[in-house]
Amino acid sequence: MPVRRLAIVGTGLIGASVGLAAKRAGVGHVTGYDADGEALGVAAERGALDEAAPSAVAAVEDAELAVVATPVARLADDVATALSAGDSATVTDVGSTKGRLCGAVPDRSRYIGGHPVCGSEARGPGHGSAELFEGATWFLTPLTETEPERYRLLHGFVASLGAVPVAIDPEAHDRLLALTSHLPHALANIVLNHAGSLRVHGHEPLAAAGGSLRDMTRVAGANPRIWIDIFLDNAEELRSALGEHRRRVDELERALEARDAGWLARWIGEAAGNRRTLLEEAFTDVGELQRVRVHVPDRPGVLSGITQALGAEQINIEDFELQHLSPDRGGTLSVLVAGEQEARRAADLLEAQGYSVIVSPAFEEQ
Repeated sequence: MPVRRLAIVGTGLIGASVGLAAKRAGVGHVTGYDADGEALGVAAERGALDEAAPSAVAAVEDAELAVVATPVARLADDVATALSAGDSATVTDVGSTKGRLCGAVPDRSRYIGGHPVCGSEARGPGHGSAELFEGATWFLTPLTETEPERYRLLHGFVASLGAVPVAIDPEAHDRLLALTSHLPHALANIVLNHAGSLRVHGHEPLAAAGGSLRDMTRVAGANPRIWIDIFLDNAEELRSALGEHRRRVDELERALEARDAGWLARWIGEAAGNRRTLLEEAFTDVGELQRVRVHVPDRPGVLSGITQALGAEQINIEDFELQHLSPDRGGTLSVLVAGEQEARRAADLLEAQGYSVIVSPAFEEQ
């Protein structure tokens, strides 16, 4: 049975997006509450809510399903408040850590932890989107005490938003996210702070940085109000992941000291295979992808002109990336196109417009 009455506690980016996606999916009535009255008002203005409630309890008391979308540090209290609002609503959350929260809830029959693996570098309900969850994994952590009909209700709701619900044990969730999300964020901060703390014979490393440093540190410095809580809440699993990472760094150091070219070749080959596996989750046929590199000036309208020109010729852009060099030097636009023939058509079109273009396989075979 579809959800008819939904409550959202916390109307930031994720909460507002839940409301917008729920309205698109046909939920009849969405009530919301946020301690930040301004955020609550913006969510209502955007159409994410039908009604703004004066308290979390008031928002949840008549709901079939309540989604708590507040910061990790507040989740335990806010989930407990939502569960206290009568005994009818199924309660879930969207937090990035699950183990400690699932162990602290007062009513384990009505609560099911949740975590949509998606988001945006933007913040606030003004950036909410009904499409945010399309194709995203949405972890659910049912407990042994969870009532089956409540799990079915939440599973169906998540699927109706366009996400892919995946059941997982809470502790396994935290180990998985420590490896795939929390560790990369921590390492991005380490690498960027390392480069930013040094001078090499008078040269500033950050001023001389190339695309590699930019690529691997894109998530560095992410919102500390969110990430401090995530790091501390999942500290044990993150420390374990860092320990395993340290062991692998030691292996690399030993290979470099021994000048072990064979080990390095196997190591790089293993990484290439793992990257291909990662990309196969995102693209239908990785081997078909071609990279069309275009040198572009730093001028308004250039990128939109290129994408519109390719679109007009029915050339589908699978993905793209811009590496900005400087206002004077412009940058390099890399467009991923499926198939050599389509990539060549794209190159011919752009060269006819005066651009310098290089075409190559997007991912080299090892």
